[in-house]
Amino acid sequence: MIRLPEIGGGVREYAPRTEPPVLSRGGPLTSRTVFSAAHVVADPYADTTPDSPAAVDWDATLAFRRHLWSHGLGVAEAMDTAQRGMGLDWTGAAELIRRSAAEAKAVGGRIACGVGTDQLAGPDRLTGPAGLAAVRKAYEEQLALVEETGSQAVLMASRALAAAASGPEDYLELYGHLLRQASEPVVLHWLGPMFDPALDGYWGSADLDTATETFLEVIAAHPDKVDGIKVSLLDARREVELRRRLPEGVRCYTGDDFHYPELIAGDEQGFSHALLGIFDPLAPLAAEAVRALDTGDVDAFRTTLDPTVALSRHLFQAPTRFYKTGVVLLAWLAGHQDHFTMVGGLQSARSLPHLAKAYELADGLGLFPDPALAESRMRSLLAVQGGLA
Repeated sequence: MIRLPEIGGGVREYAPRTEPPVLSRGGPLTSRTVFSAAHVVADPYADTTPDSPAAVDWDATLAFRRHLWSHGLGVAEAMDTAQRGMGLDWTGAAELIRRSAAEAKAVGGRIACGVGTDQLAGPDRLTGPAGLAAVRKAYEEQLALVEETGSQAVLMASRALAAAASGPEDYLELYGHLLRQASEPVVLHWLGPMFDPALDGYWGSADLDTATETFLEVIAAHPDKVDGIKVSLLDARREVELRRRLPEGVRCYTGDDFHYPELIAGDEQGFSHALLGIFDPLAPLAAEAVRALDTGDVDAFRTTLDPTVALSRHLFQAPTRFYKTGVVLLAWLAGHQDHFTMVGGLQSARSLPHLAKAYELADGLGLFPDPALAESRMRSLLAVQGGLA
């Protein structure tokens, strides 16, 4: 038994699993295109402060990507799961993209990389025409690097653009320019303010219906340059309505970490592919579920994936942007890294009761290849942070 602190107060005993899960690996997934947005592993021995450039353990970071590829998932690199804009600056992200793209080529893994404007941070962020010109230049620099590596580009939502744009026309002009110059079809990423409050009012309006029309106008003007859209609004109804309005051949990659089983399963009018942060810790179960879908067994897909939603909702609870802390905790408990240290000290962004609940939910799902190791590591965390022996 292990003593876990309760979220509402108090301590209770929990009996961890003792047997490891039995999960199979196979070839590529066929019925859906599935990306896991992967986290970075910090270097725990680097002499840093929260304001220092990110110190990354490159060997462990790339090893985790090989783990994802081994299960048949693609890697969505340098997205917000990798603490983009929350400790990992553009210099670090550029190095991450170069290294991961080279690793993808070496092992035959699928990779897509985030293209943003995080060169424009703090006092470098401008407004008006000068701001829009700076945003365009920043996007162009990142797009060029991603395309040079041979990776697919994901045009991420930009804090700087949200600050500089005066209305929908600025989004239409800038995204149109970027899509015209992209050499290959890209994924457009709409990240909601629950993930990043600085993105409130993206696409020129805080009204989501109005913003959706602008978003669709961008796609309709350049359907040959849009492979798909990644929607992270945590609104299943809106995503379904949006994907039904996409031009033929443009995919919807769900980023909804609350409703992903039903959205990926789909309905008689279509389905969503996936680009999800929750598939970082769920990779083995996610792959097993989609392989069931590959055979047409929707019931087995839902039976495997539906029980994971409770863990996902817990990790992504408000403030949602701190979900990364739970993701890294589970990577440590599962043995994918040797420590629970994060870029910028973000391991402190969630409470000990929150982390204990994440452990319990993940253990219940059989996510830990070595349950005894996970229990031992959780005990050490509880002892150091909570005095629970």
